[in-house]
Amino acid sequence: MANGISIRPLGPADRDAFFALRLRGLKTHPAAFGQSYDEAIERGPSQHDSILSGTHAAVGSFLLGAFSTPDSTLVGTVGLLRETRHKERHKGHVIGMYVADEAAGRGVGRALLTELLARAAQADGLRQVGLLVTSANGSARALYESLGFRVYGTEPDALCIGGVFHDADLMVRFM
Repeated sequence: MANGISIRPLGPADRDAFFALRLRGLKTHPAAFGQSYDEAIERGPSQHDSILSGTHAAVGSFLLGAFSTPDSTLVGTVGLLRETRHKERHKGHVIGMYVADEAAGRGVGRALLTELLARAAQADGLRQVGLLVTSANGSARALYESLGFRVYGTEPDALCIGGVFHDADLMVRFM
């Protein structure tokens, strides 16, 4: 685990800190997320209440937070969203991966993903974890590849940000 960082599941008490960090990520790194900053503001923090409540943990959906010690500041997040349809329950998707700029380069992203993969491996019947990463985000792609994710395709013009289109690499890791 990253030095001076603790990883734990996020719960209802973390909602405000999570939403503030998410908004920061959406604003500073818009190409890293499918949701826009304006869309997040419009929907508000309650959009995350269901997953933060832990009611989906039994099926394998959860959010993790990386906290800087000793002050317990939230500096990173990642989630796993498990498919619920019977024919697709073997799949999960990495969502909301973000590490604050001041914590970047300290192994926080690796620690978050390592914990996510450890928890995913315990989910009954989960066979694969997928994600999308913009093709231009070489550092994120390198991190994912170092943890066993492999590109299986590219979606052209996957995201449109301010009128500029960005391709996204589709990646998967089998459990």
